[in-house]
Amino acid sequence: MSKPKIRPYSPADFDALTILWRISREKSLPKFQKEHGHFFYEDRDYFQENILVENRVWVLEDPESGLPAAFLAIKDDFIDHLYVHPDHWRKGLGERLLDFARTLSPRRLWLYTLQDNLNARAFYRKNGFRAIAFGMSPLPENQPDVTYEWLAEDE
Repeated sequence: MSKPKIRPYSPADFDALTILWRISREKSLPKFQKEHGHFFYEDRDYFQENILVENRVWVLEDPESGLPAAFLAIKDDFIDHLYVHPDHWRKGLGERLLDFARTLSPRRLWLYTLQDNLNARAFYRKNGFRAIAFGMSPLPENQPDVTYEWLAEDE
């Protein structure tokens, strides 16, 4: 099996990525999605009007199907979104995207995740990130979150 390819987002990815984003959130935080989630058309609008506007988006393809299996949305050293389709969890795709993010920002990366997202928190800790602050996410979430940071080791 060939190594999954990371490539820049293209408009043809829009439907697949918004579905991937939604499915991943529903699977990882079902209670949160039920209580605080939005309609799918609102997710699509947010993806189009915010994520794509404010970030560089990279797609990791499933080597078998060529379809998006994960994506990274990053602005400078801030990882705004990193999602892997649940069918591809625990296959190393998230680590591949983090390694790629480190090529884009080799000294520092940082991000937020919800405090309730225990799997994401364990994933980031396992990959060298450390919690540096606990707070509340801005609206529309307005939920307890954690700021994580990764710093390159001095040589």
